[in-house]
Amino acid sequence: MRYRKPKISIIVNCYNGEEFIRESIESILKQTYSNWEVIFWDNKSQDRSKEIFKSFRDKRLKYYYSKKHTSLYKARNQALLKATGEFISFLDTDDLWTKNRLKKQINHFKEKNIGLVYSNFWLFKENLKKKKLFKNNFNKGIVPSKNILINYDVGILTILIKKNYLLKLKTKFDERTSHIGDMDLIWKLSKICRFKAINEPLAYYRI
Repeated sequence: MRYRKPKISIIVNCYNGEEFIRESIESILKQTYSNWEVIFWDNKSQDRSKEIFKSFRDKRLKYYYSKKHTSLYKARNQALLKATGEFISFLDTDDLWTKNRLKKQINHFKEKNIGLVYSNFWLFKENLKKKKLFKNNFNKGIVPSKNILINYDVGILTILIKKNYLLKLKTKFDERTSHIGDMDLIWKLSKICRFKAINEPLAYYRI
């Protein structure tokens, strides 16, 4: 029997992201795992973000324009409502993925009760050759819930979430927050499913 590849919804939130958006979208298009969709949520940008995104000709790229500008976490919640995949991932318009990121992570969900897989990542400014590792003491393997707070090393650009666990949360991203919404979501998920950490860096975070 041929293994069915589950669909991954990639949430790309954008607000005036014209400077780096092309690089980010290209890093998605280069993925060796092909069953995905991009939910591109334009948070009422005033620059060329729409024009640049629309220049890519791929039916998996889906564009949505917000009726009004909102907070990042409200925008992410709105984008999530458009996702049709069995898995959810996130990439901001100034960050990048390695080409094998999705393929290497999706296989770990064959393990029992794994709800979220994440990885180490690179930090860089302009030149990818001058990058540095996010953490040398990175979590590995199954990560207990308490470790998420003791050694918090979850970058949202690296997480892959099984959507059925996300749907169990009454509140996904807490729209009352302005800075810790990512960590709040991760903490809530850690209490209802198992996490798997991959020490290998599979993304690039632009400083």
